[in-house]
Amino acid sequence: MRTKISHHLRTICYSLTFIAVLPVMGQKKKSPGVDTLAIEKTTGIKGKYNNGEYKITIPQNDLNVEVDGFKIIPPMGLGTWIVFTPVKNGTMIMGDIVLTENDLKPVQQEVIRQGLTITAIHNHFVRNHPNILYMHIGGTGSTDEMARKAKAVLDKVAESRGHNPASSSVADVAYSLDSKKLDDILGYKGEMSKGVYKYTIGRPDVSLKEHGTTITTYAGFNTWAAFQGSPDHAAVAGDFTMLEDEVAPVIKALIENGVEVVAVHNHMVHEQPKIFFLHYWGVGNAEQLARGLKAALDQTGKKHEAMRM
Repeated sequence: MRTKISHHLRTICYSLTFIAVLPVMGQKKKSPGVDTLAIEKTTGIKGKYNNGEYKITIPQNDLNVEVDGFKIIPPMGLGTWIVFTPVKNGTMIMGDIVLTENDLKPVQQEVIRQGLTITAIHNHFVRNHPNILYMHIGGTGSTDEMARKAKAVLDKVAESRGHNPASSSVADVAYSLDSKKLDDILGYKGEMSKGVYKYTIGRPDVSLKEHGTTITTYAGFNTWAAFQGSPDHAAVAGDFTMLEDEVAPVIKALIENGVEVVAVHNHMVHEQPKIFFLHYWGVGNAEQLARGLKAALDQTGKKHEAMRM
């Protein structure tokens, strides 16, 4: 009798355990972060996923931009991007839209029409022909809504130009630099793209938040440098990200080392702590340019993180 009761108890326990496990087995594990498929479907652009964030990039292949005899192609800073970051009540977008002078008015009108915000409009270069402007935008809402609004802005750029900026292709630029020497001077390893050797350097020493949301290297909180050319005649373009007390020493270090500072500005409005961005341009001996950048880097946070975008 005792054996039968024990057998029945074991049977009941096994059954309850199986029933309890069924819902867990039936659940699909959701990927953390934003709905990448919804963004891709709405925008028609396949982006890149990174730790919960999703970034779409549109190379401005249609723009024939030249500065001091050097051709500026997308890896040198001629790419539009929008990053989608998960937040408590949906998705936050931040983006940097590359515009011609003729694009500026209709595109900024579209940004406002879509209920998004403009947080900066600035240059990256001087003496560039044609003149190019960069407009930072932001917004928060559902993923579907943010994807639709982003697409409307990007479509307005294409409408203004009369074609898709990414539809054409660009040739590699000339590159004969010693990348290993540049790595040794700067202390980071770059990435080659179409004849441009680019460094992307994060700021892990700073916990940056915009409206309470962490802003990552992937979302544009980074210092970068892009090189092209030959050892004795190279060009470098890039962007420094700086805390307020770093602005003056970084500018001083660049100028004293023959690197031209072409813009100082914000990218965000409600960020904490306050962050400034500086664009620079240099032409000359590649190793001397790299040493100038290293002198400026040494004026910023002691901890940096090289990160491929």
